[in-house]
Amino acid sequence: MSKRIVAENIKLKRAYDSVGSGDGTRILIDRLWPRGVRKSDAAIDLWAKDIAPSTALRRWFGHDPARWHEFRRRYSEEIHRNRDRLGELRALAQKGRITLVFSAHDEVRNDAVVLREILLGRNIPRGAHLRWRSL
Repeated sequence: MSKRIVAENIKLKRAYDSVGSGDGTRILIDRLWPRGVRKSDAAIDLWAKDIAPSTALRRWFGHDPARWHEFRRRYSEEIHRNRDRLGELRALAQKGRITLVFSAHDEVRNDAVVLREILLGRNIPRGAHLRWRSL
């Protein structure tokens, strides 16, 4: 397995926050472009929409805190099916700082949090009581 990524190399930032000099490579990880944000102002280096939650999963979650644990499990499964992009993001984080840019209002329960945990090699609980079915 590849070398471990230092936690400080992966920052999270809302798309509506100002760009910082310490952001490193800015990666938008949402499937949809953030409303009201001009591309020139966002300073996005890479738009990794293919690693974002599927449309069906995003709609099912709806940022409902009660669905957070199951969302984490389901999204983790989606991420691991996209090994090429995951490997690319890991390689970038091993080289230096990256900032995962997201548009969700909830800064604690969103796709960037889950993706960061996976990039850092942290396990997502698989024992959720709900099973993956149709959304």
